[in-house]
Amino acid sequence: MTVIGLISPGEMGASIGAAASHSATSVIWAGDGRSKASHTRASDAGLEDGRTIDTLVKDSDIILSICPPRNAEDVARQVKQRAFTGLFVDCNAIAPEKSRLIAARFGYQNFVDGGIVGGPVWESGSGTRLYLSGERSKDIASLFNNSPLETTIISGEIGAASAMKMVFAAYTKGTTALLTAILGVAEKEGVRSVLESQWGQAFTEKTHQRVVANSAKAWRFEGEMQEIAATFENARHPGGFHTAAAAVFKQLAQFKDKPAADIVELLEALNQSRN
Repeated sequence: MTVIGLISPGEMGASIGAAASHSATSVIWAGDGRSKASHTRASDAGLEDGRTIDTLVKDSDIILSICPPRNAEDVARQVKQRAFTGLFVDCNAIAPEKSRLIAARFGYQNFVDGGIVGGPVWESGSGTRLYLSGERSKDIASLFNNSPLETTIISGEIGAASAMKMVFAAYTKGTTALLTAILGVAEKEGVRSVLESQWGQAFTEKTHQRVVANSAKAWRFEGEMQEIAATFENARHPGGFHTAAAAVFKQLAQFKDKPAADIVELLEALNQSRN
């Protein structure tokens, strides 16, 4: 039987941990020093508290890393320095080159590259998918049989799953940043009502809903946009658009975990940050 270590139970991580529990003996996390909200999410997902990272590494056969992109390398470093010999799965929104660098620490035979597309997955039919690449991708895909999480093995090449995540989010989240910036400029120049009249009611309402809802995740999207920019540049394509997208999301970091009340509050925060 398999013990899975989860780092860490944010909204996405908790749901992935719950999905993995369908086939694992247990799914554990390291709760020491974590917030009350993290403990609540973990408990609600049925995760067991191993308390420390040392215990998690010692007791786990497989470790799933699901954290903000800026923390991915540090998490891998902490796990590796504790002499982990199991299978490390990086499911973070990071550039393919970074995934390959992390894989080299563990050895390619002990590493699987993962990329999550979609939101937290609590029910079947959500459409959330875990893309996998690496020699042992099948071992990870089998963990989620009969769970709400769908899996797709892309290839045996480390970096392929991360690349898929990067190019997908380059459009979905990149265009959210673009629409946010467009609205900010239109508001600043006094032409937002004219622009929205040209857009039409349906598109305007959908855009407002999209940018307001995503404001709660802007603090995390900033790092993801930086990873996408690096992905484009490593492929010898301009990364400037997504560097700018990171700057847009940085301006909305104040809404961490609690979205703006409405488009007015969001645009006020966006334009005040530019003064």
